[in-house]
Amino acid sequence: MFDTINKIAKTEKNTGFGTNSNSYGGRFVNKDGVANIEKRGINLLARISWYHTLIQMPMWRFMLIVLAFYIVINFAFALIYFGIGIEHLDGISMEDSALEKFGKAYFFSAQTFTTVGYGHISPKGFLTSALSATEALIGLLSFAIATGLFFGRFSKPTAFLKFSYNALIAPYEQGTGLMIRMAPHKNTNFTDAEAKITLGMMVEENGQKVNKFYNLDLELQKISSLSLSWTLVHPITPQSPLYQLNSTDFETIDGELLVYVKTFDDMFSTTVAARTSYIFKEVVYGAKFVPMYTRNHAQTKTILDLDKLHDFEKIDLV
Repeated sequence: MFDTINKIAKTEKNTGFGTNSNSYGGRFVNKDGVANIEKRGINLLARISWYHTLIQMPMWRFMLIVLAFYIVINFAFALIYFGIGIEHLDGISMEDSALEKFGKAYFFSAQTFTTVGYGHISPKGFLTSALSATEALIGLLSFAIATGLFFGRFSKPTAFLKFSYNALIAPYEQGTGLMIRMAPHKNTNFTDAEAKITLGMMVEENGQKVNKFYNLDLELQKISSLSLSWTLVHPITPQSPLYQLNSTDFETIDGELLVYVKTFDDMFSTTVAARTSYIFKEVVYGAKFVPMYTRNHAQTKTILDLDKLHDFEKIDLV
């Protein structure tokens, strides 16, 4: 079978994933479009861009890190103030308990860090004044960084596209076709959309297993507007590397479909891109997508049901 595939399908060499299958573990690309690669050999600080990490992480995690940083750094300064001596902070009664003194030192630190400065408590002495001045400077710089990160997260060009959980082998014209569905899920205007699907498959060549990549032809590779759903269709013809593969082959062969989409976003006034992948076990053989858009009752608008993006129904392929 693999010899037949190599003869009928033209391989693609400029993929950047390599050909040695023994050196590759798992899928090439994760479902979120990020390459499934772990980098080693240099220390953590040298191999991670903290800016990119903080920009790309989920919002809840980003907010949790900001909150944790705020709490921890004020706790650290409160410990230093407490260590220097509470008597150097005017406004804190020496008759208070140690816990109350520390609490007031903590809130004084928070007021200094945010440069609010209510004035109820003030530093006394050179050491405490120098520490509060240093903390105020660190607070200004920290809020400047946090503001930049917030702006970067909101202004970062993002392709608000969702892909179906599964790829399907469905009826197409007189035969079958590989189908993958996507849809925009935000109030954006996408134009000049272009898609590409690359098939990565482990095949046997000269007695050794190697990774081969094939560029799959699409029914439509470009569309002028992406407002509704778009189903990418690869006709499975005798020239396709998927030709004559059955449901058992998709369960046993190590293969992966790499999907790349780029489009122009009017909101960002730039080209944005989205990526995802489907391993062969995520390909459903003998199914078709359920329609996900229809007209409203007044027949004045088209309704796009995003909750139907992943829905399909099983059918028998002749």
